[in-house]
Parts: sequence; structure tokens; C-alpha cells
Amino acid sequence: MNYATQNTIGNNQHSRKRQAKATAPTIGRVRRVDAKTQRRQRSTERQTAIRTDSDATNGILMCSFLPKLKTGENLQACQKTERDFYKSLSKIAKSYKVEPMQTKEYGYPYNVALALWDMQTKLKQTHRDWDRLYLAKSKRKAFLATTENFDTGTTLYYIPIVPLFLMLKDPKRKKNAQLLLSVCSYLYRVAGVPYYRDDGTFLGGQYEMHKEWMEQEETDECYQDELAVAEYTGDKMEQKLRNPNNVKLFEQRLSRFKSRDAFDNECWQVACNAFVLYSEYPTAGIFRNAPLNYYDPYADEYDNEVIGMEKYISFIADTKGWLYRNICESINNEFNEIGGLEEPTIYKPIDGSKIAGNNFDFEKRFFELLDKLCGLLYEYKTTGI
Repeated sequence: MNYATQNTIGNNQHSRKRQAKATAPTIGRVRRVDAKTQRRQRSTERQTAIRTDSDATNGILMCSFLPKLKTGENLQACQKTERDFYKSLSKIAKSYKVEPMQTKEYGYPYNVALALWDMQTKLKQTHRDWDRLYLAKSKRKAFLATTENFDTGTTLYYIPIVPLFLMLKDPKRKKNAQLLLSVCSYLYRVAGVPYYRDDGTFLGGQYEMHKEWMEQEETDECYQDELAVAEYTGDKMEQKLRNPNNVKLFEQRLSRFKSRDAFDNECWQVACNAFVLYSEYPTAGIFRNAPLNYYDPYADEYDNEVIGMEKYISFIADTKGWLYRNICESINNEFNEIGGLEEPTIYKPIDGSKIAGNNFDFEKRFFELLDKLCGLLYEYKTTGI
């Protein structure tokens, strides 16, 4: 069940950045993609490892030139690199439960290159978050390392704030609103979710652009009213989200909340999941594993442009109405011109060392939380529960 807003983006050559194309109209609570991404979708079922015919592979290898050492390259150093590589390959095969191809008979360095290609191919087929595999070297040894990306599903995780504002004024749902206010305050103050009324934010720029456009063009009064509501409500709610008491009272509000119907149960469950996540990761922010930006001077102009995580994770005024539809259209047009999508990325050296918290447990639970929260707020705004 997807409650957020989905987009896919254009082509990109960097492996850590997801590639996609365009978005579709709003369907229910979601803005679904209208084109499949070029990256494989998540699946709990493993795919069959694909190998080329063994005779064809051997035929190619029999035509290969014998390897030559570079000038100044020490034979002993090469042998050590080869030995370290196969030790690391054995570890990664065991860790990911993948059977490596037998390549030692082909000789160095072709055996290393072939084994690396084979393992990359199999990992790409069987592990949904896997990004790339490469050979790294330290002063003492060579080892394999991987980078993995968390699949965000090309979704715009835009949390509507107007429904929460209305819920706070609803006597029947005020307790629900206070509970969800603690959730949103945690997302804003601790997890670092951008807010559309803050200076320098992506959505803030979108609202400013539409405001300037409406001032220059003759627009209906109802459209101007939507913008006024977005600004007024956004400023009022930001004051509440900034208030540290809403995080401090989180546990107390949970313990005192009494469910009366299905909507109450859903609110309590979302808030409970958020509080547990906050308790286990009290300082973690959603951008903790954001990939580092880099500039490639040899790439095409548009290949260096990516959709940063701060552009598809944010608070927004509302996910209904004329203003929202126009902002989404503007975002679609911009994203369609950009090469790729940044996603949470982790680095894993296969050298026996361990990096604490080097997994996507936080991200998995965080994005599920955003999805459920967006669904609740949309449901309240739509049905007036």
C-alpha cells in the first residue's frame, strides 16, 4: 500500500544513482509512476543466476592474450593481490550466499577480472539493494568492497501539513492530532525532514516560483486562496513542529491515548512505530547515508545533475487541489531533465572489518513510517473521519 507520491526520473550513468523517466497523474492517495525504472524492482523471490554457456566462455578465454606485468610491477606483489582477492571473494560469496565461478585456471590478471565480473552479475540478479562491487587496496592488502543502495521506489515522500492543522481543530480528533504532531515534530526536529516554509528548501522554491507566477498572471481568486492557506498554515504548524515539548511528550501521549475506532488504531500504530524508531535511533537523520556528491568532468552536462534526497522527502502544504497539481507538474518537468536519483547508500568492505550500524534497518522502517503517515493524513483530509 503506497500513500506517498511517486516519480521516476531520466537516464544516468552512475551506478549509485537510480534512473527513471516520468510520473503519472494522482491515483487515490498516491502519485504513481507511469513508466518502470531501469533498475530492477524489489522482490522477495530470488532470481535464477544467469551464466553464459561454458563452451562460449572458454572459447573467448582461449583467444585471450597472455597477461603482462606493468613496468616496475613486482611479481610477488601481484601474487599477494591475487591471493587477497580470492580470500575476499570467498568471504563475499559466503556472506551473500552466491556460488562464484571457478576462474583460477585462467591466470592473473584475467582470472581476477573474470571472477569480479561473474560475482557482480550474480549479485545484481539476486540482491535488490546491491549497487556495485569493486577491488580496493590498502597499504597491507587488497580486498573486495561493495556499495548498496536502498530502493526508495521512486516515490515523492511529501507529508501534507494542512490535514494535521485541520485535525488539531477537530474536537473529535484532537487526541489523534496531538499524537501525530509528536510524530511530525520528531521527523522535523530529529530526523531532519525538510519543511516547505524553510528558506533554501526545494519545495520552498517551488511555492515561491508559483507565487511569483500568480502575481504576474491573472489567476482566479480560489488559486490565490490556496496559496494563502499554504503559507498561513505552514507558518503556524512550523512553530508547533519546532516546539521541543512535542517530542518530549511523545511517550506520554502514547500511553494515555485510547482507541475508539479503526482510525484511532491506525494513528496509535503509526505513532508507536515512530516512537520505537526514535528510541532505537535517537540521533539518526534520514540523510545519514545520503551518497556524497561528486563531479565527473568527462560526463555529459546533464549526467552530473541528480535528484537529491532532499527533493523527494519533505513536508508539503497539501496533496490535493490546484496548487498541488501545478507544483507536481513543475517537479515532473524538472525531474525529467535530470540524470538520476540519489538513494541511501552504504559501503561494505569485505576485509573482515565491521562498521557499526552499516545497514538499512533505519531507512526501511523510516520510509514505511512516512508511507503510513501520509496515508493517514490523506484519509482524514479526504473523508473527514
